Amino acid sequence: MFKRIKISTKLLAGSLIFSGLVAVAFIIILISISKTSSISLEQQGYVEAQVEVIHKQKTLMQAQQLELQKIALANKESLVVAGKFIDKSKLIPIDSEHFGLWYLLQDKKIHSMTITASGGSFRDYPLEKLKDVSVKEALNHPNWSMGNKITIDSATMTNKLFELLEAKWLFDTTKLDAIIETKSLIHAMINFEDGSTTAHFADANMQLPIAYALKRKIDEPILQHVNLLEVGSLEFKKIEIERYPIWELKDELLSNPQLGVVLNAANEVGVAKFLNNEIGFLDISTMSNNAVNKFNNIKVNTLEDIFAIDKEVRRYCAT
Repeated sequence: MFKRIKISTKLLAGSLIFSGLVAVAFIIILISISKTSSISLEQQGYVEAQVEVIHKQKTLMQAQQLELQKIALANKESLVVAGKFIDKSKLIPIDSEHFGLWYLLQDKKIHSMTITASGGSFRDYPLEKLKDVSVKEALNHPNWSMGNKITIDSATMTNKLFELLEAKWLFDTTKLDAIIETKSLIHAMINFEDGSTTAHFADANMQLPIAYALKRKIDEPILQHVNLLEVGSLEFKKIEIERYPIWELKDELLSNPQLGVVLNAANEVGVAKFLNNEIGFLDISTMSNNAVNKFNNIKVNTLEDIFAIDKEVRRYCAT
């Protein structure tokens, strides 16, 4: 059990507003050490704190103007859309893949980083049937019960593109890739220049990354260890463009990460249309691919540029 620590917490449930359309872009926990309140984190995952919910529309950049020691980032879209304008030095990632990469960092020269994907709802589906899948089928994730948007993003592999962009901003590298690990027990791997690779194994549970966000050194049990004898075997798969057409954008996005605002806007329009039975499943990726190809010469110099580009991309995808 955690010892009680002194902490003052503000919970920012923020949104980025794009041309009158509210796209929920991040939910972050803002933490600063204080003498006035406390948080007690139990092994069961309960958190007790004085929490102020800021209801006004804020951006992560505005949040960072507060006198905070840490920002525990719980989503992807903030960095995907506006990573160029965010001070990464205060960010602590609590998404499992990025937490895994952070956990594996050592004082050694890194060659590359790899994160894992579950493969989504259609990882084993016949390719020829993908064009006719239903919304109900797309929402049937093999590993998780999640919200509709992220479940569809997992099925198209857009979610993993977002995570690669997030990793690019967090770790300042473009030597990134992803593979499918079907049991979701390995979250991240780091390949070192000496030829060795380390992997982060853990049950998928937010208690561990949140614990490290609150208290950087953990010397007591948070999760049960993964029992490899019970697991028996692991299965890895390549992310194939034939099954995940969006994956053809990977290298372009990493070399030009400001295109994240285009991908995010196009994908949101595409997913909404699919969930409303207006387009087919594969049309989501087609819409995103077309948008990135059309807007691949954008210049993002200010936050106003982001809002303008988002508006234009949504208009293009809506037609």
